[in-house]
Amino acid sequence: MILLLLQVDIEEKMKNAPDSNYEIGVVIGTYLPFVLLVGLAYLFFYLAKKRREKESKED
Repeated sequence: MILLLLQVDIEEKMKNAPDSNYEIGVVIGTYLPFVLLVGLAYLFFYLAKKRREKESKED
């Protein structure tokens, strides 16, 4: 619910951007959290899979 309140209109920021560097920053700032969360989820998946394989070899 909080995410809906904090959602920023990217198109509005792009339209009012003073230069192209600002636009690049907006794009990076928009996608970076998503990429980091996907990377973190993959890391947890990889570590859990590795632990499961190690436990199955010990049995």
